[in-house]
Amino acid sequence: MSKEVISTSNAPGAVGPYSQGIKTGNLFFFSGQIPIDPAVGKMVEDDVTAQAEQACKNVMALLESQGLTADNVVKSTVFITDMGTFAAVNEVYKKYFTAPCPARSCVEVSKLPLGAQVEIEVIASL
Repeated sequence: MSKEVISTSNAPGAVGPYSQGIKTGNLFFFSGQIPIDPAVGKMVEDDVTAQAEQACKNVMALLESQGLTADNVVKSTVFITDMGTFAAVNEVYKKYFTAPCPARSCVEVSKLPLGAQVEIEVIASL
């Protein structure tokens, strides 16, 4: 099995011992994106809608770095720290992922890195 590391300056760099993404064969596995603005290296404001927007932008930047779009995404996982924000996050998410939408899971977690309220990870295919 061959693995190719994916890296772009248009999305936040890894904040730990992991890659922004890995390509193997026709599959792309992208690490979860929290709402860090890569231009300034800081998390966006403490509003879940703004955070979901930035997380989606970061996902799109990773996809674009490989010549992919949201249409290539086959599975996404959305992590939120409060299920009460599901509707707000979903409103942002559906602007980026349109029909036919990828398979998706959305789970509430107790905490996310750097105090983020939302994190999104995707798997894409050629």
